[in-house]
Amino acid sequence: MRRNSSAPHNPGMDDRALLEHLIRGPASGDELARAAGQTRAAVWKRIEALREAGLEIAAQPGRGYALVQPLDLLEADAILAALPPAVRSQIGQLDIAWSIDSTNSELLRRRATEETSVEVLMAERQTGGRGRRGRIWASPLAAHLYLSVARSFGGGLARLGGLSLVAGVAVAEALHANGFEGVRLKWPNDVVIAGPEGLRKLGGLLIEGSGEHAGPARAVIGLGLNVRMPEAAARDIDQPWCDLVSLAAEETRVLPDRNAIAAAMLEHLLPALELFDAEGLAPFLPRYADVDALAGQSVTLHSANATQAGTALGVAEDGALRLRFDDGREQRVHAGEVSVRRAATA
Repeated sequence: MRRNSSAPHNPGMDDRALLEHLIRGPASGDELARAAGQTRAAVWKRIEALREAGLEIAAQPGRGYALVQPLDLLEADAILAALPPAVRSQIGQLDIAWSIDSTNSELLRRRATEETSVEVLMAERQTGGRGRRGRIWASPLAAHLYLSVARSFGGGLARLGGLSLVAGVAVAEALHANGFEGVRLKWPNDVVIAGPEGLRKLGGLLIEGSGEHAGPARAVIGLGLNVRMPEAAARDIDQPWCDLVSLAAEETRVLPDRNAIAAAMLEHLLPALELFDAEGLAPFLPRYADVDALAGQSVTLHSANATQAGTALGVAEDGALRLRFDDGREQRVHAGEVSVRRAATA
């Protein structure tokens, strides 16, 4: 079963139809009101709500309402049609929500329909998107890719420790295949662009799961990927960031639409999850090394009780980060409640 869906209230679908009208070109308030069967005042309120959700909509005399920046909406059928048959056959359900608290949270609330099938949920907007350690993830409407995949794995929860690295490799390789060759991974779950000015965050992964320690486990792999950051949302971000539209502009390339980007993510992610389920983390270690943004770099390890400086030595066979501290000690660090930052350069 696969479909586009909305939050459980009718205005979500109305707003999608209104936005589809604006995507086709500028429209007057009268035109929009007739199409929606509402008053101009009601349409104005809905335009204001879309602006509050992160869309830039201009109002010009004689021209009406118009989108300041081009955008596209996600379409389940277009995404599925772009997938190879072998990947498409793994998906038991693909939904696209209009507005939801979090795609990860929604999949965690659902019961698995079949142990062997994959559930995919995307959203045009998240109102409670989050990253690792409870950080908030900026989720403006129809701007980025908010994608979660639920899948069952054998071997229990203990096997899932390296899953964020596996998903990161798949995302990086999907972006490389679409021309974004500068994409790298910052342990344990950040998708970044590395440059002279340091690391700029392009996306992030959040892995959540349930199950038994040694029995079947179900994991939800969530991806937030910056595609086209609205100026208003950018003002609230407190770390260096980038988006695909700016990267494409730097290289004078045409940015694929979000449906093509979503299909590319699934085309690489689902086979990676299948391989991980069968063979574990080992096949991904050399692939991770190829995109490791920290290996050989001076870093700072932040934990609840201390801050330590050292050098990143790459990833161990269990997915831990290998560090050599400035006093010569070497240690393996697991994600848990620590954070690692690349040291600032002079």
